[in-house]
Amino acid sequence: MPIIKIAGNDCFYTYEDLGHDDTIVFSNSLGTDLSMWDNVAQCLRKHLNILRYDTRGHGQSTISSDTVSISELGQDVIALLDHLKLGKVYFCGLSMGGLIGQWLGIHHPEHFKKIIIANTAAKIGAAEGWNTRIAQVKEHGLQSILDGTAQRWFTPAYRQEHPEAVRDVLEKFTQTSLQGYIACCAAVRDADFREELQKLRVPTLVISGSQDEVTTPADGEYLASGIPRSRHVQLAANHLSSVELPTEFAKNVLYAAKNEGDFYLEIYH
Repeated sequence: MPIIKIAGNDCFYTYEDLGHDDTIVFSNSLGTDLSMWDNVAQCLRKHLNILRYDTRGHGQSTISSDTVSISELGQDVIALLDHLKLGKVYFCGLSMGGLIGQWLGIHHPEHFKKIIIANTAAKIGAAEGWNTRIAQVKEHGLQSILDGTAQRWFTPAYRQEHPEAVRDVLEKFTQTSLQGYIACCAAVRDADFREELQKLRVPTLVISGSQDEVTTPADGEYLASGIPRSRHVQLAANHLSSVELPTEFAKNVLYAAKNEGDFYLEIYH
């Protein structure tokens, strides 16, 4: 599997050049890896080339420092695109990946046709909550927050009906590098795009989960109201909407990719 060095770290990625005109890049959430996009990617392979990567300190990508910023994680994406010599692409990121998408759209709009940011916010949570979580996992490990993570990520119905899928995601969560998880927790804690959303001029689709209490539909509406060329949709899911409803998620992504017009504020419930 391809691994390249970016900023002194191993970046693991998979690139499926399926002969299409357009490529979409998928960016994972905190505590997951590129496999979180498996089912969405399967739905899109007939239409788009698929580039997925493990964010620094996640999956098979390494991290060589105890701290990292969203801007550094965004620069990793630009370096990967440059390495593969890709032109303008579509970008889709969830939660932490959505923060990366906001940074990319603000600072490197020339690389992107459209951006999809899912289950995210201009600012996710409060510093106190992130600091508490960092202290918890430093002392007791990722296993100690497993139950809370399951409840934040999946609706009760999904946990009951798809226990094996939930177990697979949570197993990968516990395998995440503790150093990487803590560094990225701090990156999410410190990211705040509330004053910069108007600078995000790339047409943007915002996806929220109607039952997501981490990044709420109100957070999605705030993003869509601040991003000039945007549209907001809600899926009947919790925080990992791409895992709970991959087909519906993929349909919205494909509509975003194939609709030639710009997005304007249009709230769907």
